[in-house]
Amino acid sequence: MKLGFIGCGNMAAAMMGGILKKGLCAPEDIRAADVSQAALERAQREYGISSASGSRELAGWAEVLVLSVKPQFYESVIGEIREAVSPEQLVITIAPGKTLSWLTGQFQKPVRLVRAMPNTPALAGEGMAALCVGENVPPEQAKLAFEIFQSFGKAEPVPERLMDAVVAVSGSAPAYVFLMLEAMADAAVSQGMPRAQAYTFAAQAVLGSAKLALETGKHPGELKDMVCSPAGTTIEAVRVLEETGFRGSLIKAMAACAEKSRQL
Repeated sequence: MKLGFIGCGNMAAAMMGGILKKGLCAPEDIRAADVSQAALERAQREYGISSASGSRELAGWAEVLVLSVKPQFYESVIGEIREAVSPEQLVITIAPGKTLSWLTGQFQKPVRLVRAMPNTPALAGEGMAALCVGENVPPEQAKLAFEIFQSFGKAEPVPERLMDAVVAVSGSAPAYVFLMLEAMADAAVSQGMPRAQAYTFAAQAVLGSAKLALETGKHPGELKDMVCSPAGTTIEAVRVLEETGFRGSLIKAMAACAEKSRQL
């Protein structure tokens, strides 16, 4: 499989890293194009991939083409590669807000499109991706798209109407978690714990909790109750979190995230 990335930023790098770790592609099977020479050099140095001279050349070479530029650049990039994209080629997009209908209109012809929303934990092999497969994509290419995203985590099909919710609940969610980890570590440091150790304890607690939720399938409320002993330390912390609007802040933040996605 010849895999091309137009755009070589953090998300593309996370995908490349995950794909190569899984062995789905060899470095020589991946090429990238980016206006940033520094980003290309970093990808070449870290992953051993090759660079293309430009987006149009890359579009003509790749069997699977990933558009991994920011949403505001999609129109100009598609305008540049439109004529080079073939009817048999699979095009994967990872931009929030850009619908299959909008994308088809930009290409001005039928294109085999998969709209996806991954997240940066792909680099650790623990990504979460939602895929919405276009009507022109044959089953074997749809399967390939899922294999690509499953090579660095989990991937599930979703109806396109839920893609903005996906952006809020998983695409942008690592930032919420990292913010929480930083705050947890700051609190531990204030109690006297060395900072490096504080990050380890906080990160492992989050990792273990997420794994427990996934493996047991229990409701998060039930798992929370298992930790909250009567008159204990945890219920006291939970009481303060409820008083200070922890849940409400998350819900509001995710609603704002989804709304921003709709506007892109």
